[in-house]
Amino acid sequence: MPDHIISIYRRLLAHVPYDTHRNLFDRFSLTNRLSGLIGPRGTGKTTLLLQFIKKYLSVDECIYVSMDLIYFTNHSLFDFVKELYEIQGIRYFFLDEVHKYPAWNQELKNIYDSYPDIWIVFSGSSSIDLVYGMYDLSRRGVLFHLTGMSFREYLLFKGIASLPQLSLQELFKNRVDLETQVAAIPGIRGHFKDYLDHGYYPFFMEDVETYNQRLFRIIEKTIFEDISQFYKLKTENLYYFKRILSYIATIPPGELNRNSIARNIGLDYKTIQYYLSILEETGLVTLLSGEKSQSAILKSTEKIYLENPNLYNAIAEETGYSANIGAIRELFVITMLKNSGHSVFYSPVGDLVCDGTYLEIGGKHKKQNQITNAPGPAYLVKDDILYGSKKEIPLLLFGFLY
Repeated sequence: MPDHIISIYRRLLAHVPYDTHRNLFDRFSLTNRLSGLIGPRGTGKTTLLLQFIKKYLSVDECIYVSMDLIYFTNHSLFDFVKELYEIQGIRYFFLDEVHKYPAWNQELKNIYDSYPDIWIVFSGSSSIDLVYGMYDLSRRGVLFHLTGMSFREYLLFKGIASLPQLSLQELFKNRVDLETQVAAIPGIRGHFKDYLDHGYYPFFMEDVETYNQRLFRIIEKTIFEDISQFYKLKTENLYYFKRILSYIATIPPGELNRNSIARNIGLDYKTIQYYLSILEETGLVTLLSGEKSQSAILKSTEKIYLENPNLYNAIAEETGYSANIGAIRELFVITMLKNSGHSVFYSPVGDLVCDGTYLEIGGKHKKQNQITNAPGPAYLVKDDILYGSKKEIPLLLFGFLY
């Protein structure tokens, strides 16, 4: 009888914070008997699951367990579920870090088919293993994606302000009310700079001083555990991933391409191409390609960024170089758009194009030259302003899309 696992579950449940929830919380559901929750390390998956149990389910009918416990080195998941179901009457199984358990997808399939009145929620940080492992389960289950925090969520979790979510069309056409509310928050520009530095991962609530250290450890765990185990790469090759990330963090995205990375890192083009695709799959890099309607040359063009703005400062602190502010601004807009469900592409007119609208991103002195001849609606997105105009949008307002 795994009594110690039940004790751990009850202890975690008793201490889970409950005052605020991530944006996904209201959309997360158990309409399917098999559900997966995936997302980068540190985005709050465990907290969301425990909050869900506490609000919607009977505590006695549930169990939360991390599959990296030593217990599972000599006990099967199937037998674990069987015992708790038949003896304790547990019907809701929340299995975290499920990719740490060998052949997890096959065993989940067996449990799902053998117990028609059991609900299973699995989660994990290694999205590569989970996404590939889900192929066999796609007929049975559904996946939820938890991203990092928006600026709106950051203000909510900090207790600074509770403001409404804004659709992209409202941001373009009907943002005056939100602008007024945001501008009225004391020190709002300072809060936004703090968010770009340390607001994307909810663990900023625990200790801001060690935030970058923890984030850099996430980078290293992703490289030396997730990438190493899934792609079977030698240890000496893994250090190239850190060098690639350090180089990306300090160079403006317009000057970055696969050839320049290859030259500076000392690897051939094909290897860099392969390594960048791995970094994108593991959630450490964003590769922005041209949109489908563009010519073949532009479609193959891309901009290269780290995955989110906070990674720039964490890597810069570790390496001693300065993070590129232009890249951080552009990536903030890209991240907020993508995390709210929009497709974003590189554009030779302005910096980005999204839903047929062209965006040029910069500081408060940015001019309209690069979007004058845009083939569709176009806006300047400016940092360090609180009120926009017909053709200008404050950068921080993109943080209210989710």
